[in-house]
Amino acid sequence: MHDDGRYDDPRVTRPGADPVSRETDYQGWPVGDGSRGAATTPPDGNWDAPVAGGVRPTSSVPANVPAARGPHEPADAPSPRSAPIDGNGAGPGGYEPHPPGPAVPQQATADVATGAGVPSDTPPATDYGVEPAASTYVSRETPTREEDDPPLAMEAMRAVQILNPSGEVSMPRPARTRVMCVANQKGGVGKTTTTVNLAVALALHGNRVLVVDLDPQGNASTGLNVPHHTGVPDVYDCLIDSVPLEEVAQVVEGIPNLWCVPATIDLAGAEIELVSVVARESRLARAITAYPGEFDYVFIDCPPSLGLLTVNALVAAQEVLIPIQCEYYALEGLNQLINNINLVRQHLNPRLEVSTILLTMYDRRTRLADAVEQDVRNHFGDKVLQAVIPRNVRVSEAPSYGQSVMTYDPGSRGATSYFEAAQEIAERGVKEPVSRNA
Repeated sequence: MHDDGRYDDPRVTRPGADPVSRETDYQGWPVGDGSRGAATTPPDGNWDAPVAGGVRPTSSVPANVPAARGPHEPADAPSPRSAPIDGNGAGPGGYEPHPPGPAVPQQATADVATGAGVPSDTPPATDYGVEPAASTYVSRETPTREEDDPPLAMEAMRAVQILNPSGEVSMPRPARTRVMCVANQKGGVGKTTTTVNLAVALALHGNRVLVVDLDPQGNASTGLNVPHHTGVPDVYDCLIDSVPLEEVAQVVEGIPNLWCVPATIDLAGAEIELVSVVARESRLARAITAYPGEFDYVFIDCPPSLGLLTVNALVAAQEVLIPIQCEYYALEGLNQLINNINLVRQHLNPRLEVSTILLTMYDRRTRLADAVEQDVRNHFGDKVLQAVIPRNVRVSEAPSYGQSVMTYDPGSRGATSYFEAAQEIAERGVKEPVSRNA
């Protein structure tokens, strides 16, 4: 080997030869050490000696492929392989032409085509005119399913479905008012978020909905962008001073068919003040019954406790919706909640029943979430909704803008999950759709 990267070959090193670089990479060339194979090396080592039969092995590069030129050879110089033969029978640059001789056997031609017997430093013959088979040819302009339905288009379709700009009744309306209490003494399981988003989803699809914020924190009022500062008439006035519910209910801006009874910080003292009030457990039930308007759904957002406010909600409701976070702590206090519901059913409200269980904050990356889901479904059976609410940052961002996730980002996974849950609740509540206009 020479340091200039060329083979130490008499045909290459002589003047005017066609240099071949060791770095030349043709597909199908095996990496060799630069030595000639036994099939092409003359027995005596003399490349200029005559060969028996008059045929010397030559390169198998097709004739229609132009030969590589040397680094100092001009571009318009004639190719050594196509140059005319001089009178001595030798072409320029020392290349010897094919003298007349016997024809090459067909087997030898087949060996060259298949690569058998071809020297290690000689590229195999390539059929440059053959196109790939029709079964394997795929055009880059052929549209795929992802290009037909890109993610942004799918998200836009979901957003239109959830927002329902036409305003038609797309969810079945119940024959009677369904009063649902969203309760769980465990905090942070998604009671307020579930109340707000289910109410908005049902209202957007033709149902008349009332939300009663019974939590002194007033988070449901914040999520619906309803004023609930000190001095605003709220649910406290209804419980303590027997103010009619229609005087404190406010229309939710931007959402048709949705009203909200706000809660202020004054409600924090209602637990103590209700102790001495006559019929303290049924104050909210009488206020809802006396409401002159007709609603399809009444959602009561309960505080994270089992005090008198929660008891008032359980007495006023017909159904209990329990959101359960997919973690162990959410299951730990569930038995106590069920016991309290049974006590209220026995002594105060025999119509009360646990109708709906909703799994929230589901993290599919953990085995714990799957284990909690299986335990809840095995225990409660068909009461558990098929829709599961995943952990989604859009659900947490929406209240900071005074919106529900249904209007904040209707194409998100959180909005889609709550929409499916609302649709499932609506379908479970009626045996057949009721055609009743708002």
